[in-house]
Amino acid sequence: MAALSFTGIEALFTPRADANALRIGQPAPPATLVGFDGQRITTSELLGRVVILTFWATWCGPCREELPLLSAYAAQHAAEGLTVLGFALDSPEGDLAKVRQIAQSLSFPSGLLAHATLPGYGRIWRIPVNFTINRQGVLVDDGWTDKDSTWNAARLERIVTPLLNHSGTAP
Repeated sequence: MAALSFTGIEALFTPRADANALRIGQPAPPATLVGFDGQRITTSELLGRVVILTFWATWCGPCREELPLLSAYAAQHAAEGLTVLGFALDSPEGDLAKVRQIAQSLSFPSGLLAHATLPGYGRIWRIPVNFTINRQGVLVDDGWTDKDSTWNAARLERIVTPLLNHSGTAP
């Protein structure tokens, strides 16, 4: 009975998201952002656009350095088909005014990770971390496997700009 109960309980829970299952060149797992304005944005709605999922927090120094650059790049390339979705790791019980203030300064929508749906990306334990999805919905950059997944101008030019220059099949 104990063995039956143990395996029976496992079947009741949703399978644990496994970041090890992420594969560059394979369809990106779905992601849904619930923005601070209440708008729900899903990656499946963004097919045909290049998508960056970026994870940040108010208490993360490297995130605070990366966000202005990413925001400017997103604004500059929005018309070319770039969408950035920001997921804040701050606690819903924390200083939401500070989180909203930073989010409002960005050119892309952000919301709390606690309100998002991100099966397949694993537990977000290291930030900043970013994932890039091409226009066909394929994962082209996996932040877990990058030694430094923080955005800088050179990294954006190397990873994202070529995707924006291809309206068909991405490289």
